[in-house]
Amino acid sequence: MPEPLHLAWLGVDRKELIHSLRTTVAAVASLVIAGLFKLSEAYWAAVTTMIVMQSTLGGALTVSKQRLAGTALGAAAGALLATYTGKNVIAFGMGPLILGVICAGLRIERNAYRYAGITLAIVMLVARTEPAWIIAIHRFTEISLGIAVGLVLTAIWPEHDPTGP
Repeated sequence: MPEPLHLAWLGVDRKELIHSLRTTVAAVASLVIAGLFKLSEAYWAAVTTMIVMQSTLGGALTVSKQRLAGTALGAAAGALLATYTGKNVIAFGMGPLILGVICAGLRIERNAYRYAGITLAIVMLVARTEPAWIIAIHRFTEISLGIAVGLVLTAIWPEHDPTGP
């Protein structure tokens, strides 16, 4: 099917334009919803949604389970370590090692471990005035919201493969 004249003239692939539109709608929806819940760093919801939107629903669902599990583990570990050891290099250095052992023991994939480590670092290393457990809860909520919005929008507005049936 030929591109409409206005898109062809701009040199824009219609499929990429629709993908960009889907991603934009999802990211803005995440940001608005996070704002309605007065989440302190609502941008994490939008960032996570943009990550989720780069996959098909099947791919996003599989990876999102890992992201959610990793974020939960990292938030919990970050809150515990920051609360009981404060911000120090040794405690932080133990975090990824402990998370690696936990993820391996639970037979959780490396994608979950990656998100666990990222969340641990954010909770432990970014300077804030709130207690670490509040930061951990916020981060988990923001990431979970971003995953949920991305999955819902991917389900209700799927990307169509022009080569498929």
